[in-house]
Amino acid sequence: MNEKGNIAIHTENIFPVIKKFLYSDNEIFLRELVSNAVDATQKIKRLSSLGKYQRELGDVTIDVAFDEKAKTITISDNGLGMTAEEVKKYINQIAFSGATEFVEKFKEAKDANEIIGRFGLGFYSAFMVADKVEIQTLSYQEGAESALWSCDGSTSYEISEGSRTTRGTDVILYINKDSEEFLDQGRLQEILEKYGKFLPVPIRFGKRTTSEPDGEDSEGKPQYKSVEVDNIINNTNPAWTRSPSELKDEDYLAFYRELYPYSLDEPLFWIHLNVDYPFNLTGILYFPKVKSDFELQKNKIKLFSRQVFITDEVKDIVPEFLMLLHGVIDSPDIPLNVSRSFLQADSNVKKINAHITKKVADKLAELFKTDRKGFEEKWKDIGLFVKYGMLSDEKFAEKANDFCLVKNTENESYTIKEYGEKVKDIQKDKDGNVVYLYTNDVAHQDSYVATARDRGYDVLVFDSPIDSHFVAYLEQKTEKTQLKRVDADVIDKLIQQADTKALQLTEEESKKAVTLFEKAISRDNMKVQVEALSENELPVTVTIDEFMRRMKDMAQTGGGMSFYGTMPDNYTVTVNGNHPLVKRILTGENEEEQAQLAKQAFDLALLSRGLLTGNELTNFVKRSVSLIG
Repeated sequence: MNEKGNIAIHTENIFPVIKKFLYSDNEIFLRELVSNAVDATQKIKRLSSLGKYQRELGDVTIDVAFDEKAKTITISDNGLGMTAEEVKKYINQIAFSGATEFVEKFKEAKDANEIIGRFGLGFYSAFMVADKVEIQTLSYQEGAESALWSCDGSTSYEISEGSRTTRGTDVILYINKDSEEFLDQGRLQEILEKYGKFLPVPIRFGKRTTSEPDGEDSEGKPQYKSVEVDNIINNTNPAWTRSPSELKDEDYLAFYRELYPYSLDEPLFWIHLNVDYPFNLTGILYFPKVKSDFELQKNKIKLFSRQVFITDEVKDIVPEFLMLLHGVIDSPDIPLNVSRSFLQADSNVKKINAHITKKVADKLAELFKTDRKGFEEKWKDIGLFVKYGMLSDEKFAEKANDFCLVKNTENESYTIKEYGEKVKDIQKDKDGNVVYLYTNDVAHQDSYVATARDRGYDVLVFDSPIDSHFVAYLEQKTEKTQLKRVDADVIDKLIQQADTKALQLTEEESKKAVTLFEKAISRDNMKVQVEALSENELPVTVTIDEFMRRMKDMAQTGGGMSFYGTMPDNYTVTVNGNHPLVKRILTGENEEEQAQLAKQAFDLALLSRGLLTGNELTNFVKRSVSLIG
């Protein structure tokens, strides 16, 4: 048998196109060829289990070897093998018709995966790195003869009698000059572990060299030996492929460490996905301990198709808010050579997305119901997921309302509904609105928190990176409810009651107080006002408008409010017209003493807000010593 011919692709030569277009993704050649070997191996195992192949299966390990001297990489399997006719059928006819279709459509493709997937070019990705490719193969069929297929990167091929004596296939790549990086053991192992770490058939990676010295013979002539390092690189039975009933906590934790060997923290808990209708989906999603900068934690979920790694960019499969999770998703309904456009358009992908959202919500609801105390202890780490989810996914938000927690400055936890019941009577203003007070920095806003608590009010803590958005969400979703930060105004204005206090200053005294404090402040971004407050309140309070401050916070966390992010902070300085110290300032012995006391009272207000720094702080200390003396 000796036959020559042309590959039926109906165009001059697509190989230069493949090499040029796919060059940046050229490492996927190994994924494609090893995946083909896995398919062939699984098929012979299936035939054997059905009784349609009755001889011994033998060793079904797939071998990947390289030879630095010969500049070859060989992928060998003991799978189905092929007859010469099957080689011509499956290898020589690329799965599309017409040069025009190919040339037009590959221009639209966004990446190598898309063009390989669209045109069935998996095997031909070999020519991204090889000048010449050979296939040595022997079919499992009784009486089959071995075949050798050879192609030098043109559209010409040659088929002749092969040398393989056992069932299976060897694909030999003669690596081109530009791709010699793949003749490095470390580089090859890196690719194999990336794409094949969990393949269902054992992958043995070994180095073979035809010219390694091995001493001398009796006549003193140098001897050489062929060396093979036996090294199985994959776990063929990873945790996500097994039934949850088979697994214990230590199995899930061991698998997490296998996925993320450099992770210092163990996950909080996990969800095992196992769906076979209306789509196929398996996987394990882990809830990690979240760092404050959650952007850095994304892209930790790995997407597989039949245990072959595809990508860790899964944002079209996993809901945006769950991109912070870690773990694995595997679906045979997603093709190996998946493209972004496929993920965005495929109906199965949309169903998978919705199913994952439901499973996560159900798991969190179950944890809350069965172990509320444990759930509350984990809230610091999982609260970000829940709030992010409620902001971005309405269906998730509906379920999360039952287990989303808010915490107050006493470290007490409440569901949203429970908290509404707690404060609805005591924190209702004169217009019938319930006001939730909150702090985003307990230490810096301590004086404001203390003032609120002295009034019997409760103060929530919202200090995560996403809380500026969540505060607005809560206000929007909770009827007749307002959220105000404790330093947004004096307490009597934050929760305005019907009974207003009388101002003890005359109109003339009020004007004098404004003038005195304006001179003491000398800042363009601060406006002075006199208010009738309780004598127990501070003499001077510095606040920032709730709306403007909220817009600035949202701008800083990517809330589309960039205009507000560039605006300067504007503060209100409220002088308590009913405080004895203000009366004392107004009746001071002379203008110098009045100015000094006004400045001191103002600096105390700045100090309580954490705004007194540098030279102003130094002068305040000196003035304090002088006043005490």
